[in-house]
Amino acid sequence: MSLPTDFGPDSGGRIKGLVIVKPIVYGNVARYFGKKREEDGHTHQWSVYVKPYSNEDMSAYVKKIHFKLHESYANPNRIVTKPPYELTETGWGEFEIVIKIYFHDPNERPVTLYHILKLFQSPVSEGTPPVGRALVSESYEEIVFQEPTQLMQHLLNSVKPITNGQWMHDTNFEDKKEKTLERIILAQGKVQNEISELKEKLQLAKDTITKFKEEIAKAQNNLGFGCNSKVYQ
Repeated sequence: MSLPTDFGPDSGGRIKGLVIVKPIVYGNVARYFGKKREEDGHTHQWSVYVKPYSNEDMSAYVKKIHFKLHESYANPNRIVTKPPYELTETGWGEFEIVIKIYFHDPNERPVTLYHILKLFQSPVSEGTPPVGRALVSESYEEIVFQEPTQLMQHLLNSVKPITNGQWMHDTNFEDKKEKTLERIILAQGKVQNEISELKEKLQLAKDTITKFKEEIAKAQNNLGFGCNSKVYQ
């Protein structure tokens, strides 16, 4: 990709107060072979990827993406320089993949993501998906560019659509967001109820302590008067 050359060595300087957000999706898809392969014991074929959330070509601002696999793979450091930003392998176990996104503007720091390669359903009791059916594990993330340079602003605003058709994901993130918000609201309600119950218990404890103190003081006063009366007899 050829870059504009009229921004100067500092990429034209940073634009104060400007924030640009680029939503992305990253994760993996895996398919079960149906049995272990005899030559290596592998059970799945899988692909790990980074793709835009919106219908836009990330290559306008992404220079390359580095995927770091488990050390047991030959050449665990894989670099993809053009879309689709994904790589395909086979294996039998789950592990963490480190994903590092580099940008065309060298003044912009790379973004690092962490993804646990998922091959099996959760919980384990659900078993393995049928042969050929894909298991998808992906997440939504937002890359926030705080006060980007003039060059980076130009690149971020120069994206083109990938396809003229409908752009969809395997995961319905809007539905997932709504369900997550519902769970958060429900959890907040439970926490508020627990706080109210604890406040009531705390107040009851305070009232009980106050009552005991009053009774102790009363008893001490009564004992004191009894001693004085014996002294004067």
